Amino acid sequence: MNIFSWLNAQVLKMKWLWDLVEILVVKVFKLSMDTRIGESVHFFIYDVIKIFILLSVMIFFISYIQSYFPPERTKKLLGGIKGIKGNILGALLGILTPFCSCSSIPIFIGFVSAGLPLGATFSFLISSPMVDLAAFLLLMSTFGAKIGIIYVATGVIVAIIGGVIIEMLDMKKHVESYVWGMEAAEVELEEMSYKDRIDFAKVQVKDIFSRVWVYILIGVGIGAGIHNWLPQSIIEKTLGSGNPFSVLIATFIGIPIYADIFGTIPIAEALVAKGVGIGTVISFMMGVTTMSIPSLVMLSKVVKPKLLATFIAIAAIGIIIVGYGLNFISFLFI
Repeated sequence: MNIFSWLNAQVLKMKWLWDLVEILVVKVFKLSMDTRIGESVHFFIYDVIKIFILLSVMIFFISYIQSYFPPERTKKLLGGIKGIKGNILGALLGILTPFCSCSSIPIFIGFVSAGLPLGATFSFLISSPMVDLAAFLLLMSTFGAKIGIIYVATGVIVAIIGGVIIEMLDMKKHVESYVWGMEAAEVELEEMSYKDRIDFAKVQVKDIFSRVWVYILIGVGIGAGIHNWLPQSIIEKTLGSGNPFSVLIATFIGIPIYADIFGTIPIAEALVAKGVGIGTVISFMMGVTTMSIPSLVMLSKVVKPKLLATFIAIAAIGIIIVGYGLNFISFLFI
C-alpha cells in the first residue's frame, strides 16, 4: 500500500511537480501561496504541465493499442455481431478512439454506409467522445481510481442503453438516404510492423495534442478562476447539493460548449474543490463532450430531425440520470 500510495502521489498526481511549481511561484515570481494570485498562478502552471505530460505519454501508449483497431477492422468486428452484443462492442470500441464528437461523425457515417446495425453505431457515437482511456487515467490522477472507473462505467452504460433504444425504435428510415447510398469500399488491411505502430503512435500524439492544447489552456484558466476567484456561495447556490436542479443546470451549461474532455478536467477539479457533487461535475463533462453544438449541426446533415431529437433526448436523459445517481451514491458511500 505504501508503494501504491507513493506511485499514485509521484506518478499520477505528480507531487514532485507541485513542489517544483511552488518553488517557482514563491522564489522566482515572488508570490505568496496564501494569496489568490499566487494560488491561481500555481494552479495554472501545475495543471497545464501535468496534463500535457500525462496526455502525451498516455496517448502514445493508447494509440499503439489503437493501431490494432483501424476503422476497417472495427467495421468487420461490429458487422459480425448482432443484438446487444453489438451495442456493447460498439461502446467498448468507442473507448479506444480518442475522437471529439465532431471527428467521430465521419466514422459513424462509414459504419452506417457499411451496413452495420444502427444501434451499435450510435453506441459507438455516444461513447467515443464521452469516454476514453486517456481521460480515465487523467481522472484517476485528479480524483482517484474510484471516480475514474465510475466515469468510464457510467459512460459505457449510457452508450449501450442509448444504442439499444435506437435499435428497438427501428429508425433506419430516419438516416439520410445518401448515407445508405455511399459505396463502402473494401480496404485491404496491411499488417503493421512494430516500427509502423510506434510511428503511428507518434503521429497520433502530435495530431491530438495540436487539437486539444488550446482547450486545455482555456479549461485550466477557467479552473484557476473558479478555484481561487469565484465565491463559494455562488457555486453552492447554483451547483451545490442544496439545489435540486444542479445536475440539470450543469448538463445544459455543458452542451453549448465545444471542448475536448481534457479541457473539462481542470474545470471539474475546481468545481469539486468548491463543494460541487461529483455527479453534477460528471454530468457537465459528459454534456460538453457528447452533445456540443458543432457536432449536433454535423449530425443533423446525416440524420433526420426525429432521429437527431431521439439521440439528444436519450443522451441528455442518460447523463442526467447518471449525475443524480452518482450524487446519491457519493452522498452514501464516497
